[in-house]
Amino acid sequence: MRFETRAIHVGEEPNLKEGGYGDVAMPIHVASTYARKEVDKPTAGYEYSRTDNPTRNALEKRLAALEDARFGLAFASGLAAETSIFLALLQSDDHVIAFDDLYGGSRRLFSRVFAENFRIEVSYVDARHLSAIEQAIQDNTRMIWLETPTNPLMKLCDIQAIAQLAHERNLIVVVDNTFASPYFQQPLKLGADIVVHSTTKYLNGHSDSVGGAIMLSDERMYEKIKFVQNAAGAILSPFDSFLVLRGTKTLAVRMRQHEHNALAIAHFLEKHPRVKRVYYPGLESHPQHDLARRQMTGFGGMLSFELDGDLSRAKKFVESLRYFAVAESLGGVESLIELPALMTHASVPKEEREKIGLTDGLIRISVGIENTEDLLEDLTAAFKLVF
Repeated sequence: MRFETRAIHVGEEPNLKEGGYGDVAMPIHVASTYARKEVDKPTAGYEYSRTDNPTRNALEKRLAALEDARFGLAFASGLAAETSIFLALLQSDDHVIAFDDLYGGSRRLFSRVFAENFRIEVSYVDARHLSAIEQAIQDNTRMIWLETPTNPLMKLCDIQAIAQLAHERNLIVVVDNTFASPYFQQPLKLGADIVVHSTTKYLNGHSDSVGGAIMLSDERMYEKIKFVQNAAGAILSPFDSFLVLRGTKTLAVRMRQHEHNALAIAHFLEKHPRVKRVYYPGLESHPQHDLARRQMTGFGGMLSFELDGDLSRAKKFVESLRYFAVAESLGGVESLIELPALMTHASVPKEEREKIGLTDGLIRISVGIENTEDLLEDLTAAFKLVF
């Protein structure tokens, strides 16, 4: 099956056997526990819903299929998925190398929880440069953690080259693929060991579910993470599993429209006299445009730009828009806009933000699937009002 077909059919094959109802859509199995006829034989393999649930299992099969992986795991949030990777695969005094331009919540988790409480050291480097990663490797390094494109500066790193370097040293490579989605990028095929997602974003696509996912093909690592998923219990609920299953069915068509709108807005902003710089890998002006074309099949719906003005002017700009909701998160059908310095990256100290190029005037847009001209007209009106 090709991508669009997998996104609809895997995990939701109608049960046409005797006793089955032939449901075209996976039912929401809300039971917390499962009765059995014989004490030592669970019915259909199900015992307790934290351990396994039919609706969540259907989603996990779908998630694996989307990333062309052997295994998928669904969690209560993207950060719960990240936590499970750390708990399953790392120990105290281990060292992790991470991209310096990382989602603020990930940095908070790594630096304030695992570094302070579990003595797991994390070094943040500019992963655009392979040499920076190579120089950061220590005797106790166990993992390289990447986002590509990054949040919010849309930096890219060469997954294939980094994976080759890592595997020569027996290091695990994890790629947060939330921004690109499996439709536009498949890190496992480029050599990554684990892919992590916030299913809250593009996989669900409708801003009505919070969740996370891990996809991988290594059975040993899967068993370790699966154990933590059950032991720690941060599992995705049956209802949220149903919502993400439903969302993935339209992932391909949504991503095509997200990209269409984002590219039009990026070109518009790049030509605007009140914009200093636009960060979007689909633009030829992006310093890593060639890498994006090589390891991605599309450029996605996320972009950032620097307004020619201070924080107060940037604040006024985003508050002047009609169709772009001022909100955190991303990947929904509706367009969202935010100021990283005051919102998604407020937990990152100002000096650290500025060090990686995240200025007070930086604005991030999650471009939705509305009519392209309506979005462009909305931006034009906001520029006229603010300037």
